[in-house]
Amino acid sequence: MAKLSVDKALLKATSHTKKGEIVEAENLYRAVLKMFPNNKRAQKGLVTLTKASQSTSRQDPPHEIINQLVNLYNESQLVEVIEQATPLTKQYPKAFIVWNILGTAAAQTGNLEKAINSFEKAISLKPNYAEAHNNFGNALKEQGRLEEAIEAFHKALLLKPDFAEAYRNIGNAFKDVKFNHSIPEIHKTIISLLDQKSSVRPKDIATAVISLLKLEPNLKKNLQEPDIDKTLQWLQQSISELSDLSLLLKLMSVCPIPDLELEKLLKQIRAGILLAFPNFQEMSDFLKFQTALALQCFNNEYIYDQSKDEEKAIADLEVSLEKSFAKGKQPNPQAILCLASYKPLYKYKWCYLLADNEHIHQVFIRQISEPLKEQELKTNIRILKKITDDISIKVSAQYEAHPYPRWTKLGLPLNPKPVSKIFATSKLKLFDTEVCKVSYPNILVAGCGTGQHPISTAARFKNSQVIAVDLSLSSLAYAQRKTEELGIKNIEYIRADILNLKKLDKQFDIIESVGVLHHMNDPMAGWKALVDCLKDGGLMKIGLYSELARKQIVEIRNEISQLGIGSSNAEMRSFRQTLIKPERDYFKEIRYSSNFYSLSELRDLLFHIQEHRFDILQINECLDKLGLKFCGFNKKAAVQKFKQSNNEPKDLYNLYKWQRFEETNPDTFAGMYQFWCQKIA
Repeated sequence: MAKLSVDKALLKATSHTKKGEIVEAENLYRAVLKMFPNNKRAQKGLVTLTKASQSTSRQDPPHEIINQLVNLYNESQLVEVIEQATPLTKQYPKAFIVWNILGTAAAQTGNLEKAINSFEKAISLKPNYAEAHNNFGNALKEQGRLEEAIEAFHKALLLKPDFAEAYRNIGNAFKDVKFNHSIPEIHKTIISLLDQKSSVRPKDIATAVISLLKLEPNLKKNLQEPDIDKTLQWLQQSISELSDLSLLLKLMSVCPIPDLELEKLLKQIRAGILLAFPNFQEMSDFLKFQTALALQCFNNEYIYDQSKDEEKAIADLEVSLEKSFAKGKQPNPQAILCLASYKPLYKYKWCYLLADNEHIHQVFIRQISEPLKEQELKTNIRILKKITDDISIKVSAQYEAHPYPRWTKLGLPLNPKPVSKIFATSKLKLFDTEVCKVSYPNILVAGCGTGQHPISTAARFKNSQVIAVDLSLSSLAYAQRKTEELGIKNIEYIRADILNLKKLDKQFDIIESVGVLHHMNDPMAGWKALVDCLKDGGLMKIGLYSELARKQIVEIRNEISQLGIGSSNAEMRSFRQTLIKPERDYFKEIRYSSNFYSLSELRDLLFHIQEHRFDILQINECLDKLGLKFCGFNKKAAVQKFKQSNNEPKDLYNLYKWQRFEETNPDTFAGMYQFWCQKIA
């Protein structure tokens, strides 16, 4: 072997050693020593390899190396993580922790195949490694393999039942999936997910859960029953069968059921229980179903219509209950649950006399304790100034009658992040980056409703102080109660009209107002009032209705106006029934809206007293007039679709191109436009 080739062999062997490729390095060193037994470099190299192979007899690298990888990952130095972890997987092939770190970094850089291979290796080495199953699920979800992702998250939760991140991830995966085969073993996991306070908003996964439930024989059988007069025997059997579906009862308890087939079945059972009530007094096995039904009707704000026979039976039941209380007796639990399926219990004067017990406890909390708590909270909410604008007064009255929306759980971030990190990953075009340096952001949520928006914002931004305003005391009290339940301390609720915000005498780093301005008499006046409260360089998130996306809504609203239909509960229920009829299939799209399944949301959707709509070019004009710069849309799916035909980076911020895109894809902003803009001095 010539000297030059020896040097090359030794350099190559050294390179293999650094990469952890021990076998390759050893072969080269031995080849050199075979020709030159006294070669010092080859001898030293073999000694080094011997020490390395001895260290690889342990499965994991030293703790300091693992910590170094973790620190690099936390600092978002992902390329460095991959460069250091890759040779370690060869030096320590059984180090499942290293495989997991490598997979996580690869996923973050978009190399999903490498990530998936790494997670599969980690899981093969340690099958009970919950974190690897969770990370594996994330990579599968990014590839669009939703059912496989759900299976991975499910395994992670079986291994680690208190795994908060896995609950959040499986909840996100459920938002976009529809099942076509039964998976009974996952029901318990979904129930646990729905029991979490802040892992997912039940409304977001209801459609997926219903698709899974409809594959269960007991529910499928009851949904396929012919539409004939139902006997008492049918009623008892149906309740018994449905009571065995714990997942169905859980979903009924936490959010409106957005499915007309299930709605029809539940209405039939509700009527059957009421009209045959005396025969049910001793059937305590049905209490859990009655509880779920009463909670469902409270969740949807009694949106189900009712017959004349039901109205009479309700009146008789009310009289019977009043007599019981007058005699100092506690009513039969089934009677209370029956009534609670038609009317909220806190509306009755005798609700203060009703004693909580194990049979009605869940309903007692939701229909008496919580509403009475909200009445108490109303008295302590700060009022900025008396509302005087005519439209604001009417909008306030609407939301006092129907606080919007009624909700039970939210999907919140596990940990708040600083402003810098949130906007660094948001793909927004910032014209002034000073806002990213703010460590303690002051945030205004204008038009906060029942609290979902400000709670999510307060949980998202680290060290934030949030002021949340709304016209409705009822909505604010609901929001305050939920904020206290979640243990969130950084929100102050104030009753205020956006037009009066100047009285706050405060400037904000961030202002968010979604679904609010288009309900004002003069949206530009409201928007101007928000801009006046925003610091120079501050960011503003706005949500506005799209003219193109709401064409069918406009047609329905016009019909409501022409027919002179009011917004009383009875009128809204009656008109909703006309939209459900088969001959109204030209309006069938409305039935796919989750807002179609609760009374306050239906009123907000179709019966709101004031509604403006915009197109993108109008928004562009508004931004110019207000001294705001468009930073980007907030809807990930819309952005991804837009980029398929507009692939220049600057296209994302070109509102003229967005206008043309929406004209071709009119359903893009079916909810509303949501976008960020920045105030430039």
